[in-house]
Amino acid sequence: MRTPRCIRALVLLLGCTVCANAQTPAKSNGVPASTPAPATNSTPAPAPSPAQVKNVNAPAPSAAAKGSFVLPPEKSNPVVLPKFEQPPVIDGKLNEEVWQKAIVLKDFYQIQPGDNTPPSRPTEVLLGFDPKFIYIAFKATDEPDKIRATVAKRDNIFQDDYVGFFLDTFNDKRKAFEAFFNPLGIQADGILTEGRGEDFSVDLLMESKGVVHENGFTVEIAIPFKSLRFEAGKGKLWGAHFFRRIKRFENELDSWMPFSRSIDSNLSQAGHLTGLEGISVERTIELIPSATVSQHSRFVGSFPPLPLAGDPGRIVNEPVGFEMGLTAKFIPSSAVTVDLAINPDFAQVEADQLVVTANQRFPIFFPEKRPFFLEGIEIFQTPITAVHTRSIVDPDVAVKTTGKVGRNTFGVMVASDNGPGNLSADDRGSLASCIERRALLKPTEVCNAERFVDKNAYIGVLRLKRDVGKENSIGLIGTTYNFIEKHNQVLGFDGRFRLDKQTTASFQMLGTTSRNFFFDPDDGINRYRTGNGFGYVGSYNVSGRNWGYEFYGEGFTQDYRADVGFVQRTNSNFNYGFIRYNSDPNPKKKIISFHYHTLAHIQYNWQAQMYAWEAENLVELQLPRNSWAGMWWEPGYERLFDREFGATREARPCDPGGQDFHLPRDQRRPPCTFFGPGNERASDKQHLSFFAGSNFSKKIQFNGQITKRWGHMDLDFGSGSNKYPRASPFALQLAGEKAAAQAAGQCNPEDENRPAVCTAVAPLDPGRGDLLQFNANVTYQPTNELRTSFGINSQQLKRYDTDRYAFKINIMTLRGTYQFTNATFARLILDYNTLNSRLRSQALFGWTPSPGTAFYAGYNDDLNYDSFHPFKPEVVPGFRRNSRTIFIKFSYLIRRSF
Repeated sequence: MRTPRCIRALVLLLGCTVCANAQTPAKSNGVPASTPAPATNSTPAPAPSPAQVKNVNAPAPSAAAKGSFVLPPEKSNPVVLPKFEQPPVIDGKLNEEVWQKAIVLKDFYQIQPGDNTPPSRPTEVLLGFDPKFIYIAFKATDEPDKIRATVAKRDNIFQDDYVGFFLDTFNDKRKAFEAFFNPLGIQADGILTEGRGEDFSVDLLMESKGVVHENGFTVEIAIPFKSLRFEAGKGKLWGAHFFRRIKRFENELDSWMPFSRSIDSNLSQAGHLTGLEGISVERTIELIPSATVSQHSRFVGSFPPLPLAGDPGRIVNEPVGFEMGLTAKFIPSSAVTVDLAINPDFAQVEADQLVVTANQRFPIFFPEKRPFFLEGIEIFQTPITAVHTRSIVDPDVAVKTTGKVGRNTFGVMVASDNGPGNLSADDRGSLASCIERRALLKPTEVCNAERFVDKNAYIGVLRLKRDVGKENSIGLIGTTYNFIEKHNQVLGFDGRFRLDKQTTASFQMLGTTSRNFFFDPDDGINRYRTGNGFGYVGSYNVSGRNWGYEFYGEGFTQDYRADVGFVQRTNSNFNYGFIRYNSDPNPKKKIISFHYHTLAHIQYNWQAQMYAWEAENLVELQLPRNSWAGMWWEPGYERLFDREFGATREARPCDPGGQDFHLPRDQRRPPCTFFGPGNERASDKQHLSFFAGSNFSKKIQFNGQITKRWGHMDLDFGSGSNKYPRASPFALQLAGEKAAAQAAGQCNPEDENRPAVCTAVAPLDPGRGDLLQFNANVTYQPTNELRTSFGINSQQLKRYDTDRYAFKINIMTLRGTYQFTNATFARLILDYNTLNSRLRSQALFGWTPSPGTAFYAGYNDDLNYDSFHPFKPEVVPGFRRNSRTIFIKFSYLIRRSF
């Protein structure tokens, strides 16, 4: 009898654990767990919400209270919420008699930039509840003409003044619901997870309204208990923080509870609410039917026979598509949720942002945006990205259960994904041609795609986590992915431990077993076989009032695979040490505060060969008027091996110098992976960067960064555009010879005896060069309703050996949004990429009155300007359309309780 895959994976994991050795260090802000190198320090901006104040600009106790802080009884004791006999009208006015019975929280502290000092303006919070809702209201005193308030989109309020709260509804000091509201009552909501930060992709169903008046503004909020996950019962405590942000006073942040930056935690410093008894714990069903109508056009090649002048191509309008789907949610208790999706509409109403892909070796991570997967996503998030739900492309059916019972958190997800077998129209056309040839001419021809077409992948995820002690946790995660010739199982465990108020340690270990194709560079063969892998991550972090340091390590073996997750580089270990200093902020000085850190990392493979080392040294200044400026310098070293790009020279005899192109066909050796006598490349590097920005007014915000990298490696992949062909010496030589042969008429594709240079491809020849990077963004808001922004991302790489540019690229984005109301908007986005002269436009009208109910009408266009024709060697003047999409999407939330 065969051993079940999950048992084999567990045995593998336990065996690999012994090999973990002493790899322990931990990740720091800005260094994702699965990157092959620390993330480049991009232009920073002030923290969008109170969850981040404990980092660079963390609050701190006043000088007299650095050792301890004595809380008054109304803050140290749990606040007992009164029960309302009748619900208030949510209109932002707070003039109903019921609010006279509310408990009032006041005496806020200024925690940024002040140090638990008196706030610039007073704030009060009013609280109460009834069996179905918790009611929260804010009274914010201020001059009405100086309040920053715009008609913003949900989750886009952080350039305004705002108020808000954290609710730790299980009082476990690990996770909290968070919600913020601008003076007009427009919402931003999400989940705060200690040690992982904030996720604003989550939307709670609640009601809020704000009013600006002569004494400031008031915000009134009603949150249904059925929108929250919590533990009900007599005497239960909720952790709670309440905040107010005043932008014009150096981004002032006020808090009901004092904050100490000597404590590396938000939720452990929370106050507490109690008295929430007699809540109507309802079972709830939510149904969201959806319908999408779309029509897609694309530029394709012509069918034979082709004109003598070559294939001109043509626009093909595909049939109008109509898709219906259903997502459903069942809430059997206040702590458990079951989600179901049947043929869901997972089309994004906004495409992913354009990024620079030239000279990139590793896959690029794009975040999840689809609502079904965002519910409870924090439960599946671990230090290693074992679950990245974008790997589930187009599910026919998906089911997910998440919740917390006592000290145990769990999540289960299964899906049947049509994505791998849903071939594109071009692939289906190629498959049809292959089948036709096989029927008429070549009965032995194998049509590879025939086995995959319209077949589904089957995916499963299990996540278990248990709270241990006050702020510790241990967890287990397992995933399975099964498709034709692609099987992968992952099993592992993780933990996070708070050793004291400033110190945390965390780890994760994963074992993987896969049945897939693996490339062996030592013999140059791609074999279908079983591969077992191991991944680990470890972190030790100390974050004090001014000083902090961290040690971090992660690694993945050569055969590590996580087909439901995400990893950028295998056969790699990445370790770093980090130390930082934050000064105490002083809003009266020209330099309010400063931050310094050094981050030194080393990267090497499991054969103990070094890939790279770098040492980043950064200084950042916080300046008046919500402004900042800084610089960083980073020396480094990089080493490339041919085995990461293809077969090694030991795998087979190969041509290292391109001499065999001129020999008879039967005497030629295949080209080596790297050109020349060596099988590796190395470079000493220097990086220097300057950045600055400001959010100094309601109308204008800007930031920018310029970086110069000396000794940067051109990988010799080519830019992907005819504007900048490969710039290595032999690639240029070969291109010249090929052009001469074509000019002489020697490269007829029908001629089997044509010179080899006509089809030859130069081996890779990575070389050193200078990389110049510049990015900037300007936001201009002329009215409360209209927001515009312009951004540019510019990069250019010039090689030393040929003095030629490997690429020059500028990605420019112009975005304009008119917010008619907080639920109704029109948006236009224009992206232009100079490398391929590509213009992408997106026009969208949306109405989103509440989570789950939405109407979108959109038009997307993709064009090239003065670009090379895809099917014949000539430049097409003016604009040429690549594709066009028109769509209408509608969904409606039906919510019933019983």
